[in-house]
Amino acid sequence: MFLSITLIILAMNVSAQDLNKKIHDEVHNKDILINACTREGITTFPEFKEMYDPLYEAYVPDAATMIELKKLVRNEKIKIVLGTWCGDSKANVPNFLKILDALHFKEKNVEIIAVDGNKKAENGLLNGLDIKMVPTFIVFDKKDKELGRIIEGPKTTLEGDLLEIYKKKS
Repeated sequence: MFLSITLIILAMNVSAQDLNKKIHDEVHNKDILINACTREGITTFPEFKEMYDPLYEAYVPDAATMIELKKLVRNEKIKIVLGTWCGDSKANVPNFLKILDALHFKEKNVEIIAVDGNKKAENGLLNGLDIKMVPTFIVFDKKDKELGRIIEGPKTTLEGDLLEIYKKKS
């Protein structure tokens, strides 16, 4: 029921044909997802799924870091910009989502945008975001002010870098 309502709301915000939209990417000569995606959309996309499932299952976020993060997480929003064709996206997005799940981060506060081989999306979805590499995880406060980002891969660990972003906020 909850998933159905979420999908209806998403469909109202983004035309149904653009949600989990599949195109043939000329840069990588393969089918990819582009634009706004649901978590289910990326985790069931065959090329992305083959790495997602085992990596998500195996990842164990650092417990001490997670305790600190849980104290700081409120109503922030996170935008995940990824490429379903990108090795770094395939390696880091499952782990990042596992962290968000462990934090009980509200799914409605996570926006997933898939890009093509030129790191572009349609309909102005990336306007003002200055995306140069993927994945890019961007944390926003409840007023949509950017708090920080993790680009391509973490400097320490994903949860460690996320904690540094949250510490700057408080």
